Amino acid sequence: MKISSLLVTAFLLLCSVSYSQTDTDTTLKPGWNQRGVIGLGLNQVALSNWVQGGENIISLSGSIDFGLFKLGKQTVWSNRLIANLGSTKTGSGNFQTNENNLVLENILSWKVGWAVNPFISNSIRTPVLNGYDYSKDPSEQTAAFFDPGYVTQSIGLAYGTKVINTRLGLAFQETFTNRFRQYTDDPETADEREAFRFETGLESVTEANYGFAENMSYISRLRLFSAFDRFDTWDIAWDNSIVAKVNDFLSVNLNAVVFFDKVQSPKTQFKEGIQVGITYAVF
Repeated sequence: MKISSLLVTAFLLLCSVSYSQTDTDTTLKPGWNQRGVIGLGLNQVALSNWVQGGENIISLSGSIDFGLFKLGKQTVWSNRLIANLGSTKTGSGNFQTNENNLVLENILSWKVGWAVNPFISNSIRTPVLNGYDYSKDPSEQTAAFFDPGYVTQSIGLAYGTKVINTRLGLAFQETFTNRFRQYTDDPETADEREAFRFETGLESVTEANYGFAENMSYISRLRLFSAFDRFDTWDIAWDNSIVAKVNDFLSVNLNAVVFFDKVQSPKTQFKEGIQVGITYAVF
């Protein structure tokens, strides 16, 4: 994806969520703060002697978003664990994985009296379940737990409000594989398939949570990364959700994900779904 498309994407996101200028630290109390939400979703259709056509369908999904934050006099330490798992079964076929990711993120920032704050971060991203390419017959496995696994360290500047948090920094990204070395293989070494790849570049992460109605909110996370040796191509992971809260436990979620990683596929990937599910605040 070219830089011009990238800048337009980032600009539209920032314009759509930059409403508040209140410091995000006001949402935290001094000392340790904890947050945790669990989500469960089920979609099911069962047919018997149904002459109008169709297939039995069952779709299961689950998500967690746990956070542990420490607000000090001059520092903010943020730790988050985010995971999404899902599987769908159609007719007499087997269950097929359609949600499969885990992110562990640690960020330490310093309040120095500037408009932006210096930070250092570390993140780990990995599939949890075995992943398959179901377009092939038979299906072909393409991923497993930490295969591939991504570890990224970043140092830079961050800016936050109650609505939006964004950071940009120099990043070091390590990619680990075992069986599925297409994610780490160097095409210039035809006689070897490497299991590790190291890249230095820029990383930007922007998160937004904007309530536009009494029981509705827009939640977005945009991650961009480009290595210096391929600066005209950016990896993009943009997850967008509109969440309508029916009551304390029931919610409706419209989700759209845009993903581009040239190593995985030369084409932009897109996923959309709507789900009615149960959400529960653990703490």
